[in-house]
Amino acid sequence: MPHGEVIFTRTIEEVIAKLAFGRKVVTISSNEVASHVNLDGLLKAAAVSSEVIHLPDGEAQKSFDNFERVLKRLGEVNFPRDGLIIGVGGGATTDLAGFVAACWMRGVGWIAIPTTMAGMVDAAIGGKTGINMAAGKNLVGAFHAPVATLIDQRFLESLSSRDLAAGLAEAIKCGFIADTEILDLAEGMTDSDLANPSDSASLSEIIKKSVAVKEGIVSRDFREGGERAFLNYGHTLGHAIEVAEDFQMRHGEAVAIGMVFAAELSVEVNGLDPKIVDRHRYLLRRLNLPTSYKAGSFDRLLQIMERDKKVKDGKLRFVTLQAPGEPVLSSEISVDTARRVFNQRVAIA
Repeated sequence: MPHGEVIFTRTIEEVIAKLAFGRKVVTISSNEVASHVNLDGLLKAAAVSSEVIHLPDGEAQKSFDNFERVLKRLGEVNFPRDGLIIGVGGGATTDLAGFVAACWMRGVGWIAIPTTMAGMVDAAIGGKTGINMAAGKNLVGAFHAPVATLIDQRFLESLSSRDLAAGLAEAIKCGFIADTEILDLAEGMTDSDLANPSDSASLSEIIKKSVAVKEGIVSRDFREGGERAFLNYGHTLGHAIEVAEDFQMRHGEAVAIGMVFAAELSVEVNGLDPKIVDRHRYLLRRLNLPTSYKAGSFDRLLQIMERDKKVKDGKLRFVTLQAPGEPVLSSEISVDTARRVFNQRVAIA
């Protein structure tokens, strides 16, 4: 399995114990996660002796400085080739932990333990790892699949409503590009599901179906030679917005805007039914996610998109929809078309 095994569990300590048995372990986490997850207790329950390296919260941890700091510490503790790195936290943490694992001794084993919705349905699945630069997000990285990704829905209890909603944006993406049942489940969610995410059967199904979408695509195209690019639906503009906002906007919030833009482009270039765009806005707004962005910002976003890895041969490249569940890669979209669609249908004063 090129992308690593995904294990759904509510006895995560037992799984960690089996995977880490007899190995030297270093755990990477963030200050925020440490404030609401008892890492020492978790590792003790798993009978694992591990140093825990705490990093800044959010995208700030995905820097060269933090990457170097972790590598230096691995050198100081003589971390071996058969050691195991455990990344516990959101998508930024698992991105960094996986990249450290990919680079140390040209690749050591690692486990991803996502504690956020975004991590569970997207970031910790599939083996993409990396860090950011001022020029863009995830420009330095590697494909390095974890030994396993452990998903324990109980971690969601500590999430803010904002972070839960931002993570669900990635699940909604999976619904529009592959499994429309996810959209039906999202529409059927109640306030109780969002208030008690650790015990929600609806959220459990959304997570499992989203993971299945990504696992299926990644198993067929691990290194993004073709189909895996569909997972970037909403991300070309979304990543540009994240950079423009200096990563102060949640990833899922930026992707929500990016999906609406991609859907509007799909109406323009593919003849997508405008009612599908309306469904985008309905689902995202129901979660209090943004669906528009400030007027006058397109040229700045264009500058960022032009140096993004999703731009090929100097042309804007977007994942668009022919219909729900039928994504296509549109690589001939002119700048004038993109600017007009953005200004007329996405921008707000």
